[in-house]
Amino acid sequence: MNQTLSSYRIFYTVANTENISKAAKELFISQPAISKSIQKLEESLGCRLFSRSSRGVVLTEEGRLLYSHVQSAFETLTAGEEKLRRSIELGIGHLKIGVSSTLCRYILLPYLKEFIRRNPHISISIDCQSTNQILKLLEDDKIDIGLIGKPQGLKNIRFDFLEEIEDTFVATGSYLNNLRARGIQRESLLSDATLMLLDKNNMTRQYIDRYLIENHIEIGDSIDISNMDLLIDFARIGVGIACVIKSFVKEDLSNGTLVEIPLPFPIQKREIGFAYKSNLKSSKSLEEFVRFYRELRLLSKP
Repeated sequence: MNQTLSSYRIFYTVANTENISKAAKELFISQPAISKSIQKLEESLGCRLFSRSSRGVVLTEEGRLLYSHVQSAFETLTAGEEKLRRSIELGIGHLKIGVSSTLCRYILLPYLKEFIRRNPHISISIDCQSTNQILKLLEDDKIDIGLIGKPQGLKNIRFDFLEEIEDTFVATGSYLNNLRARGIQRESLLSDATLMLLDKNNMTRQYIDRYLIENHIEIGDSIDISNMDLLIDFARIGVGIACVIKSFVKEDLSNGTLVEIPLPFPIQKREIGFAYKSNLKSSKSLEEFVRFYRELRLLSKP
């Protein structure tokens, strides 16, 4: 296309008004400028686009052919502008969140429920991955924000603290009674019982492995489980002792379904929060989500 968009805008307006004077008023340019633009367009295309009449100008056969395509183009542009305007007014957008399946269910969903209620025109995509994978997705700009346990050495990543989580070991009372009946003492529970842990690629598992090594705690048989929900379910039916996040089994501990295993050394609490790139211009959807959870966090403080 050798002509500028302004040339076709002038052609389109003259064709609609069928009058150069009216087109000049609508476009806020002079009549000579319009006539010159039409002349250049005709010279470029090698045909006449308008013929003069007593009432103004009318399209030639070649002009009508060109007009059908120009009309379609300008209608598409107008529709695009209208959609953009409505998008801005309604807050339409898309937010891509990375989160582990565990944190998604227990931490993220309550936030999303209220956020979606307030922002129904923002669509949400969830990518369930480990913390390490979420950080890689952030680095590659494949997600907008991630809900993660705070890792060490964050580079170009803003981390907004949400809450602390505490790891613990739990089992059913009947499972512990069976161990005692077999002569297994409290101080050797982790080494003599069946221990259930998250798989080795999980950051929580890596954190617990460091805790065990640093405190010289030896473990015996262990089962690797893919997610926290299964760990909790297996613990509830008495398969063994599970390492879980304490707040996720709060009700089980309260009603006696599960019993917390006393440890010789406490497991330090960990921070979880939302992470996003600090050196990247954020989208409106991300700005709205960050503003939302910060406001919610302030309201929840005592």
